Amino acid sequence: MCDDFTEKDNLEFEQNGGKLSRRNFNKLSAAAILALCYGGFAQARGAYEDQLVESDVNVPMPDGTSDSFFVHPAKGKFPGILMWPDIRGLRPAFKAMGRRLAAQGYAVLVVNPFYRDAKAPVIDPAKQFRDPGVREFLIPMYRKLNHENSMSDARAYIQFIDLQKSVDTKRKIGTAGYCMGGPLIMRTAGAVPARVGAAASFHGGGLVTDKKDSPHLLIPSSPAHVLHAIAENDDKRSPNVKHDLAAAYKAAGIPAEIEVYKDTLHGWCPPDASVYHKEQAEKAWSRMLALFETALT
Repeated sequence: MCDDFTEKDNLEFEQNGGKLSRRNFNKLSAAAILALCYGGFAQARGAYEDQLVESDVNVPMPDGTSDSFFVHPAKGKFPGILMWPDIRGLRPAFKAMGRRLAAQGYAVLVVNPFYRDAKAPVIDPAKQFRDPGVREFLIPMYRKLNHENSMSDARAYIQFIDLQKSVDTKRKIGTAGYCMGGPLIMRTAGAVPARVGAAASFHGGGLVTDKKDSPHLLIPSSPAHVLHAIAENDDKRSPNVKHDLAAAYKAAGIPAEIEVYKDTLHGWCPPDASVYHKEQAEKAWSRMLALFETALT
């Protein structure tokens, strides 16, 4: 997850002429973020891109109501997807990512993981994790997403997804998570193993720990096929994580694609990140689409 190590790398990236400078980021409009999401890549356009229905929804939760975002093609039934944002939470960039995924033929719920404390967006979307006051504001909310709460939240979100008319409940559900969403996709798969067929993690942190509730210990409890797209600087800091994950999936007989993405920094996938790496983000996105296409049967 975001910490002093990754934030130092990210700051150096910007100071050395990073692809998306802070000054340029602050000028991004919602339309510009959407354009970054689509990026002109051949695989970006979906068959349902011009036929989407979206809404802000209130999801009943054990600890309140989660103000979330739901988007799906206008006609038909489609596999459901639960998308967990990074530590900056639900914001325009993640709504754009939800739309992009829905355009491929999915019913996508992008959630506010911090609903216990604040409505989304919980911070100004133009702010970064290292900005003064942001970390101190977000960390206490993040800490409430412990093992028990996140498992409970996952069950509630999936129950909501399955009640939607646009969702094909005969097909498995997929989940995707970014940064702190990495362990959340593993807990989602473990919380509702009968429903979750695929789980994708992007620059996820805290996937393997020495605690009794480490996310990797849930691997044997779920048959979901998995993708772990790991940032290069995260891997340099914790090089054994990929091996520990691979061993756990192999022992459980679970298909898993685990890859370190060259030249990437923690947080490289969302298009509003200061360290956004367009080429590698597109590669990771394409691998997620391949996973969902094959595993959500």
